[in-house]
Amino acid sequence: MDVLNTTFFFIVAIFILVTVHELGHFLTAKLFGMRVDKFYIGFDFFNLRLWKKKIGETEYGVGVFPLGGYVKIAGMVDESLDTAYQASKPEPWEFRAKPVWQRLIVLAGGVFMNLVLAAAIFIGVTLVLGESRTTVDNPVYIEQGSVFASMGMRTGDRLAAVNGREVESWEEALDPASFAAPSLNYTVLRDGRRVTITAPVNILSQLNENQALGIRPVMPPVIDDVLANDPAAKAGIKPGALITAIDGKAVSDWSEVVSIISAHAGKPLSITWKYLEPVPGKATDPKEILASGNTVVTDVVPTSAGKIGIALRQTLKTERINLNVFESIASGTQQTWKMSVMTVQGFARIFTGQEDFRKSLGGPVKIAKIAGRSAEQGPLSFLYFLAVLSISLAIINILPVPALDGGQFVMNAIEGVIRREIPFEVKMRIQQIGMALLLTLFVYILLNDIINP
Repeated sequence: MDVLNTTFFFIVAIFILVTVHELGHFLTAKLFGMRVDKFYIGFDFFNLRLWKKKIGETEYGVGVFPLGGYVKIAGMVDESLDTAYQASKPEPWEFRAKPVWQRLIVLAGGVFMNLVLAAAIFIGVTLVLGESRTTVDNPVYIEQGSVFASMGMRTGDRLAAVNGREVESWEEALDPASFAAPSLNYTVLRDGRRVTITAPVNILSQLNENQALGIRPVMPPVIDDVLANDPAAKAGIKPGALITAIDGKAVSDWSEVVSIISAHAGKPLSITWKYLEPVPGKATDPKEILASGNTVVTDVVPTSAGKIGIALRQTLKTERINLNVFESIASGTQQTWKMSVMTVQGFARIFTGQEDFRKSLGGPVKIAKIAGRSAEQGPLSFLYFLAVLSISLAIINILPVPALDGGQFVMNAIEGVIRREIPFEVKMRIQQIGMALLLTLFVYILLNDIINP
């Protein structure tokens, strides 16, 4: 995917997430009768804006600096660092004039809305498509150089258990919560034996650095269609054939076939394939083809584009379990909870030194790459990316750091406990320090993205 598309999907993702977050603050502030002076996506530092329009008492706009967004509520120490209201007594519509419990709800509104967005995505996808179940009868394919390859897992292994718990589906085996567990090991079936493979302690850092799991079900290279007048058709290769070797090298996955053929544009290849006459009404079973099919060796010359004119047949054993509305809500809520817990555990591992800080956190460059790649894989993948990023944004914002919602929440909670307002000068200084720290951290992460892409 080119830079333009990557940038586009990054902007779409950030726009949706920031809008939803700030909408949470906006709606709760309005609910309690607070005046909202500004609603901005992106920051308008130095009055630099792409667009603005005043509707009623609120100015809506898009700032030039895509570092987030903000809702300016009257009488509140926020990102704008506005001090003008301090010279006057609190007005009924101001944030500072409201009860502490209302202020805390407004401060938590953004985090709540991000979690609602994630849950809505999970619920919607589950309601429309059902829950996917891919049986572990499908063996694993391990990409070279991946984290799972370094752990010692091999293509052809069959997943049997995770941390000693037997699993029946790939969805169970690769549950994201497992990666944030204190320890992680897999039991696989290999050549009739059970083999235990231990994951590295910093697996989250390594997965983030690779930006891919590197493990998936094997996709047997069964041919679904052979294009007329292309090299494969001219060589006599038939639909339903299972490719078993190329130039004498055994292959078991479709990606291996594509990789080898693409690398030999215009060069002759010897393709070994097995063929079994199809039975009407019966699905293709690669195991039967491999065991009983007739072996044929064919010489093929790929085109200058590295293609021979064949298409893949989907042979994975996967089922979709349809859920009703209530079951979908329960499933989506559970997915949101599990992903939230995993995110918190991930941050805990970073802060305790179990994960490499530089490799675990990603800034705008890394997020843009993931946004572009997920969009390239399809709408479903992009929606899941949005849900996960929305949860991450919620967890980050609730951290008790000055200038974040969590920092504001703590200060207002303290005021509720001591039953008096923290001196304005102290709150302003805390906010300024927090803003400086966040900007410094942003610059660091941005440079880290560039230096360690």
